[in-house]
Amino acid sequence: MPRHPTEPPDGMDLDTLALAFEFAPVGLCVSQDRRIRRCNQAFGEMFGYASDELAGQSLALLYPSPDEFEQIGAQGLAVMQDTGRYSDERIMKHRSGRLFWVHASGQSLQRDTPFACAVWMFEDISARRAVTNDLTVREREIVRQLAAGASSKQIARVLGISPRTVEGHRARIIRKVGASSASEMLARLMGLV
Repeated sequence: MPRHPTEPPDGMDLDTLALAFEFAPVGLCVSQDRRIRRCNQAFGEMFGYASDELAGQSLALLYPSPDEFEQIGAQGLAVMQDTGRYSDERIMKHRSGRLFWVHASGQSLQRDTPFACAVWMFEDISARRAVTNDLTVREREIVRQLAAGASSKQIARVLGISPRTVEGHRARIIRKVGASSASEMLARLMGLV
């Protein structure tokens, strides 16, 4: 008989799995309806909290703004309903208010209701990608989409704005970071130059 997904693999007991979860070198989180049900030590430290402080908190606490929490959630929901998994690179917020880039990857336990219960991995990638704090919420979203390889038309469709508006934001971001092109802008924002 096949093993149920919540049962430990053969030869593993629950104590061993609990240790692996707690001391994994990346941030791990189990969420229920976008609230933190449980997270490990690395996850708490990444955001400046003790892991027990985060239990029961909305994931919105860790986003730079309520709009970014809603926007990324809507994008993730659509993909998770289709595939059961979602992954991206995004800007998150430390307890101190400092913004930093993370790679986030999650899997839902129920594809039809992905946020009912999901397991997430968060990795701090700020060492290779710096955040420019003077970007607006919309500009951060556009940078996130550009970094993922989306075109202005695709970004416009996702954000519900015109491609011309996306181009205007992109031009302002290029000026803000002192770049001469969109590729140089992304390279600067990602810490590549």
